[in-house]
Amino acid sequence: MKLKIYFQEAFNELIHKVSWPTWSELQSSAIVVMVASLIIALVIFVMDYSFQNLMDIIYGLFY
Repeated sequence: MKLKIYFQEAFNELIHKVSWPTWSELQSSAIVVMVASLIIALVIFVMDYSFQNLMDIIYGLFY
């Protein structure tokens, strides 16, 4: 019985008390997340590539 009441209250809260974003808000948020992810991926790529070249130079000094 308590489980049924819990689900009824949860459903009621999701329907009447939660403000859901509009479709355009979801799209703009998704675009922001994609752009931020691309920027972070590019920064990590540049750091990795730079570190690899630096290590190649350092290892090249000893061979």
